[in-house]
Amino acid sequence: MKAEMVKRFFSAAVLFLWTGASYAQSSVTLYGIIDTAVIYGNNESTGQPGVGHPGVEMNSGGISGSRFGFRETEDLGGGLAAIFDLEDGFSSANGKLSNTGVLFGRQAYVGLRSTQYGTVTLGRRYAFMSEWVSPLSAEGIGWGGNLADHPFDNDDMIRHQSVNNSIRFDGVNYNGFQAGGMYGFSNEAGQFSNNRVYSFGTRYANGPVSLAAGFEQVDRSANSADVNANGAESSDDSVINGGREQIWGGGGKYSFGASSVGFVWTHSAFNNVTSAYGEGGAFPSGNGNNLRFDNFEINCRYFVTHALSLATAYTLTDGHFDSGTVHLNPKWHEAIAQADYSFSRRTDVYLESLYQVVTGGGGMAMFNASMFNVPPSANNRQLLFVMGMRHRF
Repeated sequence: MKAEMVKRFFSAAVLFLWTGASYAQSSVTLYGIIDTAVIYGNNESTGQPGVGHPGVEMNSGGISGSRFGFRETEDLGGGLAAIFDLEDGFSSANGKLSNTGVLFGRQAYVGLRSTQYGTVTLGRRYAFMSEWVSPLSAEGIGWGGNLADHPFDNDDMIRHQSVNNSIRFDGVNYNGFQAGGMYGFSNEAGQFSNNRVYSFGTRYANGPVSLAAGFEQVDRSANSADVNANGAESSDDSVINGGREQIWGGGGKYSFGASSVGFVWTHSAFNNVTSAYGEGGAFPSGNGNNLRFDNFEINCRYFVTHALSLATAYTLTDGHFDSGTVHLNPKWHEAIAQADYSFSRRTDVYLESLYQVVTGGGGMAMFNASMFNVPPSANNRQLLFVMGMRHRF
């Protein structure tokens, strides 16, 4: 299977490079990011309840997920252009493909862009929370990246999830205002609403002020045995599995020069939860596990020089868990500080420190402190130190 995947990738790469060389009027672009970090965690779980040890590891995607992709814009005349984007993630620590080895697992879409009406795309794409709201936050597209994610990435802000079988419309930018909508088909006969996704977004940017809001809903069967694997959201992408999920939120950012201060609020609700990404323990068996989160984040970034920036953020996550027999109100407090130095527009190095403490978790391991792509803590606290390098091409 791995040999076949490698063969398919190189065949695709040769095809795209040949196309770019043969048709000079097109604009096929190879792009990507390589981000590698060394991470120290003061209390990583060993698999034994309550037993943890310090750990040091090399990891890919401390801030930005390592990726490569091909994109093209073909001018069709009259303000109309054909576009496509094929993008995959990989680990710069060991060279393995991300997204469970799926070729172009991050994005794979084709569409038409009109300067008068907007853009329509078909295929696998990100929803509006991770594309329009995330830039106002420290996490995701923001300066803090993946490690700054809110617990379990409950608000889909770090591009961990992609929507399959989607049709998406992005309206034209009108005096700084833009709106869009997206629908992901279930692709299952007789189960139109089993694993479908719809999402909406608005954003506004004018001068120093940026605002955005988004909504996202995933409809899935409440019966855990009735999984539609070919639907809009892959179980490998989903951070919290189970029944229906709803996410909405918004934020704003004020920029002064290259520096900025921002605030983001997001709300998410999950019904009949069966598992969650990065958790430290299992959920009680059976349906009826419901989770809700409200994330309140304030962030700021200041450029000391054109190359050196200092940034910090604090997030309070107010959670609610109800299994029918267990009722808990866990709260996550997470602080992050970062120093970033750019050697050029494409290459930078960074230092980050993150601290998370959880209260009200009732001693349940799934509510231990846990941050993205790092072994969860053995208790309710975790401290990370991160040193990394990133290069864009």
